[in-house]
Amino acid sequence: MAAPKGARGKNEPPPPPIIVKKITVVAGGHHGGAWKVAYADFVTAMMAFFLLLWLLGATTDKQRKGLADYFTPTLVKLKEQSAGSNGMLGGSSITDVDNYPNRAGQTGNKAMTIPRDTTGGPKEGSEKAKQVAKMQEKLAAKLQASAKLARLAKQVRMIDTAEGVRIDLVDDADFSMFQLGTTVLTSDAAELLDVIAQTVAPEIGALSIRGHTDSLPWKGGAGANNWSLSAGRAEATRQALMRQGIAEARFRKIEGVADREPLVRDKPEDPRNRRISILLMR
Repeated sequence: MAAPKGARGKNEPPPPPIIVKKITVVAGGHHGGAWKVAYADFVTAMMAFFLLLWLLGATTDKQRKGLADYFTPTLVKLKEQSAGSNGMLGGSSITDVDNYPNRAGQTGNKAMTIPRDTTGGPKEGSEKAKQVAKMQEKLAAKLQASAKLARLAKQVRMIDTAEGVRIDLVDDADFSMFQLGTTVLTSDAAELLDVIAQTVAPEIGALSIRGHTDSLPWKGGAGANNWSLSAGRAEATRQALMRQGIAEARFRKIEGVADREPLVRDKPEDPRNRRISILLMR
């Protein structure tokens, strides 16, 4: 009898296995892709670039300088934290041409943005400059009146800041405002404060006194440190000025900042970091 149709013979090999191949189709083209983020960044950068070119072409040199100063506000702060150059009354003003790295030098106030409702102007600035010059001349004349004070004049520095006229009394290796580790004024410092009181007393404005120390640890005993020492020295200065006739009501602020605002930043232990700052406010 014949075998059924389609039946596998006894000696025939088994049929090949059936392989099912699954293909996953990933959407492409405009439906996705990380290229969109990169393209968006590129377009944003190009927009900023063309905006910069437009600003450079549509503004004057003075306006561009004002924009540059707006984004670098630390220029004024750096000047305020300095104590001027060496020598008698070797200070500077924030309106002086600076020595920062720029093409033509900058002045501290001409490029500042002035609100519309503000008062004053070039005339007011010139009056302030005259006041500072007058104080410098008066103080220099008093210091030159005696040989001893003339020798100590290099410790006195005057600088015109945004807040007012600041007088710094700076220590060095040969001079100290206070006896070591105390709030007791030396005789030389007391004479300097007498002259400064005579200079400041006729001027109009409140007074602020700030004490500074170097970074050397204070050895005055437990419970005391450079913070309390700097504040105590500022208070001792206030009392000395009051003894010379300056009214107590004129003092607005007494503070000690220890070694946090060094004059010689790369050498925090330098004796020049020890100083007293007397600010005659606007």
